[in-house]
Amino acid sequence: MKIIAIIPARYDSTRFPGKPLALIAGKPMIQHVYLRAKKSNILEKVVVATDDLRIKEAVETVGGEAILTRKEHTCGTERIAEAAEILRLAEDDIVVNIQGDQPLLEPALIEELVRPLLLHTDIPMATVAVSIFREEEKNDPNRVKVVLNKEGFALYFSRSPIPYHRPPGESPPYFRHIGLYAYRRDFLDTFIRLEPGILEKAEKLEQLRALEYGYPIAVTITKYDCPEVDTPEDLKRVEEMIK
Repeated sequence: MKIIAIIPARYDSTRFPGKPLALIAGKPMIQHVYLRAKKSNILEKVVVATDDLRIKEAVETVGGEAILTRKEHTCGTERIAEAAEILRLAEDDIVVNIQGDQPLLEPALIEELVRPLLLHTDIPMATVAVSIFREEEKNDPNRVKVVLNKEGFALYFSRSPIPYHRPPGESPPYFRHIGLYAYRRDFLDTFIRLEPGILEKAEKLEQLRALEYGYPIAVTITKYDCPEVDTPEDLKRVEEMIK
């Protein structure tokens, strides 16, 4: 069994075209993501899966590995699945999905993400979350919230502030989902064959597809945040953090 990270990176983005090549402290964002992932001690290989030759060349400039995938994929998971096929990964390999817009990725977070799949062979998929303390973050629809059962599995993901707190009484804990995933290769192939469900279409959250079809998602609560770059404004904020 191998643990392989695949970073999906497409050039055309509705909100931020050319985002993977946007410069942060003088380097394209995709280089930051790739180089930070390479620092993980648990990964045997890190590969960028892209639909654009310019992104591929940017990765190769820093000695990285990148493969070209089809342009017509509707989501990053489909692109990762094609890359896993090209790489001829085995069914029991673990595929780590690292977003191409996470230039502040903490390498230690990858080990926390993968740990549930290493400890329990019956878990098909895992992700991570951090505690929410600010009220504005709790109510921000761009910050995805997750609620867990007592065993640490996701009950639901939502853009709404879940759970709802009805006073009096102590407020429940709130957790923000971080868009990192680990899949067993055979489940990844299953996942992309599933039709998007009602909840996924309503919330525009792809991970809800697994829950709608009854597949469990293990969630590790981490201390490591991983800000994502969705807009040019986010890019400026992340660049200040890196500096």
